Amino acid sequence: MKRTSLIPILGDQLSMAISSLEGENPDASTVLMMEVADEATYVQHHVKKIAFLFSAMRHHAERLRSDGWHVEYVAFDDPDNSGSFTGEVARATERHAPDRIVVTEAGEWRVRQMLEEWPDKFEADVEIRADTRFLASHAEFEAWAEGRKQLRMEYFYREMRRKTGLLMDGDQPEGGQWNFDKENRKPAKRDLTMPQPLSFSPDPITREVLALVAERFGDHPGTLDGFDFAVTEADALAQQKAFLNHALAGFGDYQDAMLTDVPFLWHSVLSPYINCGLLDPIDLCREVEKRYRAGKVPLNAAEGFIRQVIGWREYVRGIYWREGPDYTARNFLEARRLLPAWYWTGDTDLFCLSQAIGQTLHSAYAHHIQRLMITGNFALLIGADPAEVQRWYLEVYADAYEWVEAPNTLGMSQFGDGGLLGSKPYASSGAYIDRMSDYCGHCRYDVKQRTGPDACPFNALYWDFLARNRDKLGSNQRLAMPYRNWDRMDAATQVALRNQAAGFLDTLD
Repeated sequence: MKRTSLIPILGDQLSMAISSLEGENPDASTVLMMEVADEATYVQHHVKKIAFLFSAMRHHAERLRSDGWHVEYVAFDDPDNSGSFTGEVARATERHAPDRIVVTEAGEWRVRQMLEEWPDKFEADVEIRADTRFLASHAEFEAWAEGRKQLRMEYFYREMRRKTGLLMDGDQPEGGQWNFDKENRKPAKRDLTMPQPLSFSPDPITREVLALVAERFGDHPGTLDGFDFAVTEADALAQQKAFLNHALAGFGDYQDAMLTDVPFLWHSVLSPYINCGLLDPIDLCREVEKRYRAGKVPLNAAEGFIRQVIGWREYVRGIYWREGPDYTARNFLEARRLLPAWYWTGDTDLFCLSQAIGQTLHSAYAHHIQRLMITGNFALLIGADPAEVQRWYLEVYADAYEWVEAPNTLGMSQFGDGGLLGSKPYASSGAYIDRMSDYCGHCRYDVKQRTGPDACPFNALYWDFLARNRDKLGSNQRLAMPYRNWDRMDAATQVALRNQAAGFLDTLD
């Protein structure tokens, strides 16, 4: 039988239920999978991120073959590899002369624009299908956003709860309220019984990938040492089950907590598998709800986790596509500073940053508060260019794709969109870090001091950030109290704080 359909599967589409396969005949189709330089090098991705995705792709190709699909796989070091999706589709059309090219829509503007050029480049009919792994289609999010003065996630999240029925009691939220976030801000204490994610030993396919990445991507950030990602659906599901059974119950209380040399706490560490397609986010949420209904986890844990998935994750995707490809260029605060070079080494005497960055470089992972209130908060306070900050996050995290990373980083963390996502900048002094972690007790700086050689830099930087951005932030109601506190300080104190900040910023230059 002539293979009449060519089905390109991209590296973040590693799901057997991907829409491009739906209704297609395996005997009449060629599935095309590609490791291409364009995708591996458009930013300097963490080496563990590249290894994870290449290995997961190769394992997924084997899974497709075992299910009867004819798969052509172009490895990165194939001497004929063109280096781009379009180039590899062109080579495949020359080999097979398909009548149709069927592909699921891309997850990033850069790739979407590439796919939209295919009808003009190829004689075959090109069908770009919606990505049905998400709850809200582009049109549905657009309809929700239309006419709203503020696009707050909380209200979108409520619609997703109603749509799925997750944690609903009839038409009311379970427990009588939609959001239990106020219960989820407890600091954690070191606990020898703290759950740990599973660790997976590299199999022959993964070992081959690790050798390739070590040889070809040696100048990229991070290390391959200790690579233990799940790279198959079966292992990702095992990781999911371990989280549900052992960590979910504590997730709610301690989701914002940070501890020295404890990278995971009660977090799921499932986002890399969800975002590449190995795990289904809605199935995961239904399993979370099942544990709550069975009395195995408290409501604040179940609700807090489900909100991150069907609320925040879906919401940032909607924002990304609604705002357009220029979103990543926004810079409301006109911040221009480069990130310190130690964001790529972790070599800093700021202990909280050395912890978050060191963990990131080792594991291609940090949890959301480490990202938002340590590395992100510091970048915001020093006035780092949000485009550079956004690029760094895209490089270093295994779960980072522009659709999810850019709104979180440029929007929420850096306030680069001027408040489209967040009602205020997520800026804080050292007091927040001290409250939610044990980092400050290990630091050479004193979190209680605002000025002087031993003062925590976050303290003066926080007040300097407010002062220098007053023209843009002074009317923000959620910052009214901090500005009142600033205005109550005498002139000498204000000058001392700003001089302290300037002296520290000089050390970064």
